[in-house]
Amino acid sequence: MISFANMKLKPITSVHEFEWNGNKIEILDYLPIEDKYDLIMITLQKSLEEGYYNPILIDKYFHLNLVYLYTNINFTEKQREDESKLYDILKSNGLMDAIIANIDEESYNELYVWMDEVKNEMVDYNRSASGLIKNIITDMPKQAEAMKDILDNFDPKKYQEVLNFAKAANGNRDI
Repeated sequence: MISFANMKLKPITSVHEFEWNGNKIEILDYLPIEDKYDLIMITLQKSLEEGYYNPILIDKYFHLNLVYLYTNINFTEKQREDESKLYDILKSNGLMDAIIANIDEESYNELYVWMDEVKNEMVDYNRSASGLIKNIITDMPKQAEAMKDILDNFDPKKYQEVLNFAKAANGNRDI
């Protein structure tokens, strides 16, 4: 039997470089599994709109997250505030495509497949009875708070004024 400790293995942290417009851009040769998980989950979280995954947002966030996690390019908070603009700059200038071309194709495909599988599992779960019940339970406090606000702010005088206006608009007939 071989002792794992005696193998003296460590995570691969090597990078390779490519030049782009006079800049040396480093690309990780291996992205750690926790970063892969974060990339997928953040992409899906930011791409969810009113209960469905927007494919345009998936593309934007997936590729931006690849740039953030695989490269040595640093962005300021200000630059990251408008991620659509940042995506457009990277894409339209060809830098996004150059970065993707320098990421191991097998790793890129693996990430995309995993993201698609997680997305499909989440969609299936949210359509299931368990998912629907969870959503109802999650939304219930928000709905109760909204109802409480309506009741707290309900003014019977204003309601009567609306009824009087509606009756007048209807030729003084009951509504």
